[in-house]
Amino acid sequence: MTVIWGPSAMRDMRRLDSPLARQVRDQVERFAIAGVGNVKRLRGEGGVCRLRSGDWRVRYVRRGDDLHVLAIKHRSEAYR
Repeated sequence: MTVIWGPSAMRDMRRLDSPLARQVRDQVERFAIAGVGNVKRLRGEGGVCRLRSGDWRVRYVRRGDDLHVLAIKHRSEAYR
C-alpha cells in the first residue's frame, strides 16, 4: 500500500518535534505494510478512519491501494 501525505498532513508533521514526527511516520508506515495499528472508522465522516499513535490521531482514507493521510491532530483537538 502506498502512503500519500496530503498538504494538511505535511503541515501538521512539520509542526511536530522530530521524535514525535518519526513515531507518527513509523506508525503510518507499519499500518500501510502490515495492517497493524489501533484503527477505527469515524462515523459521519464519509469513509475517514483514524489511526492512533500515542496521544496523536492520524486521519486517513483508503482509496484502492493508496492510503491518503489527511491530518495529524492531538487527541484533544482531533474530534472537534
